[in-house]
Amino acid sequence: MLFEKALSQLKTYFGYDSFRQGQEQTIRHILEGHNTACIMPTGGGKSICYQIPSLLLEGTTIVISPLISLMKDQVDALNEAGISATYINSSLTSSEVEERLEEVSLGVYKLLYIAPERLESPFFFEQLKSLPIPLIAVDEAHCISQWGHDFRPSYLRISSLISELPSKPIVVGLTATATPQVREDICTALQIQEQNTVMTGFERSNLSFTVVKGQDRLSYIDEYVKKNEQEAGIIYAATRQEVDSLHEHLQSLGIQVGKYHAGMSASSRDHEQNRFLQDDVTLMVATSAFGMGIDKSNIRFVIHYQLPKNMESYYQEAGRAGRDGLPSECIVLYSAQDIRIQRFLIEQSTNHSGKLVQDLEKLQQMVNYCHTEECLQAYILHYFGEEEAHACGRCSNCTDTRTAVDVTVDTQKVLSCMIRMGERFGKTMIAQVLTGSKNKKILDFRFDQLSTYGVMSKQSLKEVSEFIEFLISEQYILVGQGSFPTLSVAAKGKGVLLGEEKVMRKEQIQVNQLVQDDELFMHLRALRKEIAELENVPPFVIFSDDTLRDMCAKLPETVSEFENVKGVGSQKLDKYGDRFIKAIVSFCAEHPDRERQIIEVQREKKAKSASKQGSHLESYQMWREGSSIQEIAAKRELSTQTVENHLFKCAEEGYEIDWHTILTTKQQELVNEAVELVGDDKLKPIKEAVPEEVTYFMIKVALFLRRMNKEERLRHK
Repeated sequence: MLFEKALSQLKTYFGYDSFRQGQEQTIRHILEGHNTACIMPTGGGKSICYQIPSLLLEGTTIVISPLISLMKDQVDALNEAGISATYINSSLTSSEVEERLEEVSLGVYKLLYIAPERLESPFFFEQLKSLPIPLIAVDEAHCISQWGHDFRPSYLRISSLISELPSKPIVVGLTATATPQVREDICTALQIQEQNTVMTGFERSNLSFTVVKGQDRLSYIDEYVKKNEQEAGIIYAATRQEVDSLHEHLQSLGIQVGKYHAGMSASSRDHEQNRFLQDDVTLMVATSAFGMGIDKSNIRFVIHYQLPKNMESYYQEAGRAGRDGLPSECIVLYSAQDIRIQRFLIEQSTNHSGKLVQDLEKLQQMVNYCHTEECLQAYILHYFGEEEAHACGRCSNCTDTRTAVDVTVDTQKVLSCMIRMGERFGKTMIAQVLTGSKNKKILDFRFDQLSTYGVMSKQSLKEVSEFIEFLISEQYILVGQGSFPTLSVAAKGKGVLLGEEKVMRKEQIQVNQLVQDDELFMHLRALRKEIAELENVPPFVIFSDDTLRDMCAKLPETVSEFENVKGVGSQKLDKYGDRFIKAIVSFCAEHPDRERQIIEVQREKKAKSASKQGSHLESYQMWREGSSIQEIAAKRELSTQTVENHLFKCAEEGYEIDWHTILTTKQQELVNEAVELVGDDKLKPIKEAVPEEVTYFMIKVALFLRRMNKEERLRHK
């Protein structure tokens, strides 16, 4: 009965008919009185897991959150939805704190947001003891663990303080980034039984991950931002200096961009953050100091201009894209010299040898992510302990159809030139010699007398510089230490000079336009901003982009039709329904073809959806009829990896596949022997341990058969 009320509240206040994966289970645990751990990816809807129970439980739910800006955003959103909520933090005066505590004691609010440090105030804690508190939600619960990427000592005291409350509240710990060790720490600290841990998996199916290596980063950023200037995005850089430099560069191109780092004054940071939240600027350049408290749902892309320090930080920062569930991109622009920068920052931030070793190991795993040839999403999921992670079909590795060109001769030219220059110079100087520059410094060093001078003169300085960057990213060239790092030939590069290894280079990754222009969507977005300015709240608090897209698809003309738009609750229906309905009706009157276009799009989507439901079976049928994987991929406009996954799925569903047409018994034995030597965690070590004719797909088949045989043996035990 109580859970049915929860569903009703979800529709009334948030405009959704059903809970997302994991939300229902978490809410049931809480309503049954169990301390609960909720591990969901960013954008998975963790807040709903305590906001809905707070409406059904007597008293005021306390939400412990580490960031002031996040509190304000969430309280604004709750009040807009018709739920009474407030916060108490250091931004308030003492009289404002007393006033809000008085209102809480009178039962005015269903939710009170506080920072963990607030619990350590004896006065404040005494006030809490007198309140009816049915539930305490500990947000960003990974901060409890010393193995977490954002450990905060104040979180360690939460559990002991909660135990002193006379009301004995239920506790729920919530986080988006938790390795198995961190999950264990959360459960221990908050006294949560293992069976009350809810994990939905870390996969974000609306995000596509990309690693860009060996390309000019600034050129990539310029093109990307220009193609997606209407969409909100964040560019992360590792240092304040890099943020300032990028910000100045983008401003010089006429781009409306904000910046954020710890070297700015608090008022400047707040001003820049508010500009971004209010959509006054769509692009923010920042260090990792920005974003953890940002609840902005319509961020379409997150670009890391430099290598992040670890996977937890990366996934949390990248996860700020697409919180509304719409397709979004997460991109790392990799350069080998970033490893040196992150090592320096890590070494400066800790004096503890054990922590230093751990942080450097985590940095290496981030480097490995940038070099893996397997699915990027699967790599991330494996990192967080999900063993059965499959290829996503969306990331830059899964969708890579670029052809590779033999660049061995050009590589030998570059490496040979570096050796002749004494391996004492940086990228720009080397590129100048190779392109035949008449730079005074080149002539002073008499590099114009070298046999390699001008051997790449048919290419521009920029092209040669990018090629050197590619050789660095592929570890043919080593980058030295210091502010002006010199380049030297790596052992792998020496093999190329000796003719022992070929170098293949793929075409550059092309920039995507994320969202196709839709005049009605832009019209509704402008209306949303106008209303947000009147209400003094961020636009996404009024309606998410996902809700606006649903309006564009459904074209509601009446209140009852508008009520069926995704994300429209009764409060927002009453407040904004008429204005949006009038805007849609007026737009359609001026664009009479709009309705027909939408109907055609919906039919097309339904047809695609129906096709996708049996997509793997279609591939299977073509396979049975004699088509090769490459032929199926070409005919169906899919990647070969997707077709391979279709066959594995069919086999799991019991469809007959003769794997011996792909893999001989001898080849299976070779893979098995390799697995015994190097394990089966990663494909690359296995590939290096078997003969060249054994392809990656053959290895996947062999591992699949091993798993099937193992499961069969377990069933018969």
